[in-house]
Amino acid sequence: MSVAVTADIVGSRTLTDRGGAQRHLEGAVDRVESDFPLSERPLRPTVGDELQGVYPTLAAASAAVLLIRLALPDGIECRFGIGVGPIDDVPSATVGTISEGPAWWAARAAIDTVHAKQSRTLPGVRTWAAAAESQDAAVREAVRLANSGFVARDQLVTAMAERVRRITYRRCLGDTQRAIAAAEGITQSAVSQALAASGGAVLVDAVQTLLAAE
Repeated sequence: MSVAVTADIVGSRTLTDRGGAQRHLEGAVDRVESDFPLSERPLRPTVGDELQGVYPTLAAASAAVLLIRLALPDGIECRFGIGVGPIDDVPSATVGTISEGPAWWAARAAIDTVHAKQSRTLPGVRTWAAAAESQDAAVREAVRLANSGFVARDQLVTAMAERVRRITYRRCLGDTQRAIAAAEGITQSAVSQALAASGGAVLVDAVQTLLAAE
């Protein structure tokens, strides 16, 4: 079993600096890969505003997606579709291999679900997972549980200001509140209050729990 992740940029057609947005996004992905090397194949651009990557487990993909969201600057957001299932590498004479298979189809279905939920009653949702048809009941249950968490945590991240996301990300890295306060030019009390008021402390605990499974 593998976990495929497809991402696209929210509102990419309306961005005034599409190239700059792409650079910021790729920079955020590279930062997370450096700080938390969780992927088998890092998220990389494919076509248009899409990126694709592969992770060894649902926990690794879940942690990486959350960390990328925290690492992005204001004005740039992504949707993430996570697909659990087999991945096939098809040989190609021109590009080496082409990655396809049920995990990718599930990831595409998942990102379509994000689009649908955003346009209805859950505008803050950015992440969804789907299991390929071949996956057993245990995998499907794990995906359902993951999705219930994605809805809640996405709401927290979507409502965060950029500074609060930075603070939360650095706490995920293990930086102390004192060190973060010095870097941000604020008091340690302000860091603590920001984490408590925004739900950032909850997200830090969530990342630690996911990483403990790896």
